[in-house]
Amino acid sequence: MTKKQKLELTWIGKEKRPKLEPRILLEDAEKSYHAKQRVTDNDIFDNRLIFGDNLLALKALEQEFTGKVKCVFIDPPYNTGSAFTHYDDGLEHSIWLGLMRDRLEIIRRLLSDDGSLWITIDDNEAHYLKVLCDEVFGRGNFVRNIVWQKKYTIANDSVGIPDSHDHILVYRRSEKFVRNLLPRTDKQNSLYKYDDNDGRGPWRTDNLTVKSYSEAYDYPIKNPNTGKEYNPSSGRCWLTSQERIAILIAENRIYWGKKGDGAPQLKRYLSEVQQGVVPNSWWPHEDVGHNDESRKEQKVFFGSLAFSTPKPERLLKQIISLVTNPNDLVLDSFAGSGTTGAVAHKMGRRWIMVELGEHCHTHIIPRLQKVIDGEDQGGISKAVNWQGGGGFRYYSLAPSLIINDRWGNPVINPEYNPAQLAEALCKLEGFSYAPSETCWWQHGHSSEADFIFVTTQNLSAEQLQALSDEVGSMQSLLVCCSAFRGVTAAQAAERWPNLTLKKIPKMVLARCEWGHDDYSLNVANLPMAAPEPQALAVPPASKKTKKAPLMPDLFGDIEDKA
Repeated sequence: MTKKQKLELTWIGKEKRPKLEPRILLEDAEKSYHAKQRVTDNDIFDNRLIFGDNLLALKALEQEFTGKVKCVFIDPPYNTGSAFTHYDDGLEHSIWLGLMRDRLEIIRRLLSDDGSLWITIDDNEAHYLKVLCDEVFGRGNFVRNIVWQKKYTIANDSVGIPDSHDHILVYRRSEKFVRNLLPRTDKQNSLYKYDDNDGRGPWRTDNLTVKSYSEAYDYPIKNPNTGKEYNPSSGRCWLTSQERIAILIAENRIYWGKKGDGAPQLKRYLSEVQQGVVPNSWWPHEDVGHNDESRKEQKVFFGSLAFSTPKPERLLKQIISLVTNPNDLVLDSFAGSGTTGAVAHKMGRRWIMVELGEHCHTHIIPRLQKVIDGEDQGGISKAVNWQGGGGFRYYSLAPSLIINDRWGNPVINPEYNPAQLAEALCKLEGFSYAPSETCWWQHGHSSEADFIFVTTQNLSAEQLQALSDEVGSMQSLLVCCSAFRGVTAAQAAERWPNLTLKKIPKMVLARCEWGHDDYSLNVANLPMAAPEPQALAVPPASKKTKKAPLMPDLFGDIEDKA
């Protein structure tokens, strides 16, 4: 293998990439929800809950949010194989990888330079997903594989070696990524249990020696109470100079044991230690919760309709604390029951969540309403003193812009009104949709002097001349119209150099896949696996034909992917 070659993960259909239609988002004000009044000056109201296929939703967000998302947390379907008993498992694995690849590529573009991606996954796909993420993000941007202890008990009837953990794969967008310290816990602070009542506050004992040996720091220390001298143990030395030790002794910062006749130890004061904790890659359930805890959190909201594999709020709090600050943007495109948004909201972060399943309405919206109203006092609420406030806007994906008429000809979807058509073409052409209140032909802009105008009219040469005159020689205008008459395209370009004419819908027909509303894993279309041979002892009359059950859409998240 040469230096330029690299290992890549391969799978069936890897070369197939969808040509995604960049849909616009339509707000449903009746489903949006906001607090009746401000609770604090830091309340955030412009959060987004998007209902629809999450790949199309990510594409819809790309123009506005590229480079703006600080943290992406996703809990995708684990691809355990339990839903594929009757199907070709190898092809199913390939489809899962392809679907993840398509989503990861857009997520990477959405992340800010100092942003990071966190993915929870189990052993079934963790190691394949690691290689896939190496390919998408670059192996040098792998941060850590965190092991989360999701279970703390083992069933006595377990077969083989039961699992008690999930993986959390962490990737950064670039070397500009910086993680925060974790907040100190009461348990960690409780170690500082001594107090001399000298105004310095509580302290604990700490080792006065270090392993990095220096002859200059190898000297005897005399106990001022007994006169006995102490040397560091073999191979070690004191952590500072003899002069500095003398100052520490004079300031009563050295502990000589309960009776004052022991070896020297350092007094480490709580007020002087780093006000945060460096994280490691082992996250025990005591620190961030476990599956049973999260199920109990769910039952408060949903009772018997609670999800079976939710993530605890404490787990999301730790992740969000580590890599974001207040008002940063957090994205979860596999929202499940909405844990990510609920936790981000309580922590003062902006958030976007995407969910395709109907539980977007039955679970996420009611849960967020309780958070906003301050009625949710479970999870992390008490830890962050949550009192309610803020809000979110509910969006759905617009239908496909291009459909076929009854004769099979591609036409603009009649469900689009003029404003929606203008917004859709702005997105397709790379313009920011911003209709001017004073200039009728400015529907959007790509710069201070480059604009777009969208109309379904058939424009005449006279109308184009009038438009060109209004635009003037210092500006340019892309004109999207159904047709233009009186001139050819070549004549128009020569006659009106400040105008660029394009016909609707011809101008966009080759851009993407139109009318494709679902890029999730359609299990029903997978090939059937070969039937297992029947045992000879079974009489023919008792044989039953196994039918492949209609499985749920795995990327629709019937289980909680918080």
